[in-house]
Amino acid sequence: MKPENWHCGIEEIMKHLPHRYPFLLVDRILTVQPGVRITGLKNVTINEPFFSGHFPGEPIMPGVLILEAMAQTGIIFAKYTDPEVLDDKLLVFAGMDEVRFRKPVKPGDQLIMELQLLKKKSTLWKMDGKARVDGEIVAEAILMAAIQKNRATYDEPSSP
Repeated sequence: MKPENWHCGIEEIMKHLPHRYPFLLVDRILTVQPGVRITGLKNVTINEPFFSGHFPGEPIMPGVLILEAMAQTGIIFAKYTDPEVLDDKLLVFAGMDEVRFRKPVKPGDQLIMELQLLKKKSTLWKMDGKARVDGEIVAEAILMAAIQKNRATYDEPSSP
């Protein structure tokens, strides 16, 4: 079990997630308690490709990408909680409930994603997620992920 104050950098994150630029939305894991909770960080910069169209002159991070950042953090949590079972598996969104967006996320914000395990049953993981900026909740949701077989290794280049 990792200590709660343990940190995970981008190299370790990329070992656990299949996502790559421009869709890798977790920069660091701040804390993890396998089987209990995780806290991840996303530095939001004006260089994000989605800001050119969402919205010109008034850049706001799309809510679905905030949820995706929370989901990616949840995948890392699951991989640390159950590494033997999930080592060669892919976790994908299975559902979202009680989704709420409270405040916009803008360039320069540091998005902190906090997820807590609610239930783990067979191939389904259910987590309570909250995203904060400067301590204030900007989004929250109950997220569900399902285990699937991984068809490719993470470091294989994807086809165009």
